[in-house]
Amino acid sequence: MATSVSIEILDLRHFEAPMLRPVLEAEGEMWRERLHWDYRTSSKLLMQYLDSHMLPGYAALEAGQVTGYAFCVYEETKAVIGDVFALASRGIGQETSPDELMPASSGEIERTLLKHLFETLLNSPHVDRIESQLLIHASGVHSDIFNAAGFEVFRRLFMVQQLKNVWSHPHIDLPRGLELRTWRDEDLTPAGQLIAEAYRFHPDSVINDQYRSAHGSQRFLNNIVRYSGCGTFAPHVSHVVVSRGGREVVALVLGSRVSQQSGHITQLCVHPNYRRMGLARMLLSLAAFHFMRHGATEISLTVTESNTPAIDLYSAEGYVSAHVFDAAVWQRRQIA
Repeated sequence: MATSVSIEILDLRHFEAPMLRPVLEAEGEMWRERLHWDYRTSSKLLMQYLDSHMLPGYAALEAGQVTGYAFCVYEETKAVIGDVFALASRGIGQETSPDELMPASSGEIERTLLKHLFETLLNSPHVDRIESQLLIHASGVHSDIFNAAGFEVFRRLFMVQQLKNVWSHPHIDLPRGLELRTWRDEDLTPAGQLIAEAYRFHPDSVINDQYRSAHGSQRFLNNIVRYSGCGTFAPHVSHVVVSRGGREVVALVLGSRVSQQSGHITQLCVHPNYRRMGLARMLLSLAAFHFMRHGATEISLTVTESNTPAIDLYSAEGYVSAHVFDAAVWQRRQIA
């Protein structure tokens, strides 16, 4: 008779960080192989939250070992699903005979973890909105369970440009009344205002509601610039275009280093009144040049599949789609 061990789904807050170390190391290897990202900084931050026993989520436990996890964070009445990842089971899954059990795949365990997380969040009266962007997972892997739970799913592209021939500083030809400079801390507030204006009626404002207000956009920027929300912020890469008269930020590009070889564009936007002037193309070229100067061999960014004008621009600049993933949004229906 085959010996089988059941998988338990337990509250993540019951576990110390070292118990998740093997899972996080395996996930880090996937980030390295699939996206060329160094996951160690994110893993270290996650372990700090785990040790505080305050991170909402669930862990999959098999024979006393954690083999998977899923977690979320709360932002007022919104919950953001931060991650789900699991290793394949060693013992139990679908029953093939009374005496033999097939191991569950990592995907099956991840879906079980997500179901538990959905049940908690959808039945939490204070949660009106749920957002998720599972960057490491290929599009379609978990879209069925998100759809079944009432989420709207959006395909997003992870695009990469190789920096083999970016040797010369790009030509800067700004319209009169505008000037270019590197990012400053004092740009946080006006940049938040720019993002709110640039993403008005934009598909990304459906996926991330922080883009809908200046305050929300500032929180988004603060996470990128000050708290390594997406790699290590690279101020030498990040630039703003400002109006000389009102000192208004009218365009920006922000970059972070995500591994020794890779840079990532965390934000690129242009105010609606200043579009079709070549500012976005110039800022992309400038970021690529400075990433190359500091040793990066490739640069990446993400874009929603329905945003065809942006995809056309990135493709013209040499970016190619290397990975497709899903973003998902659930909104509680208001009762009239």
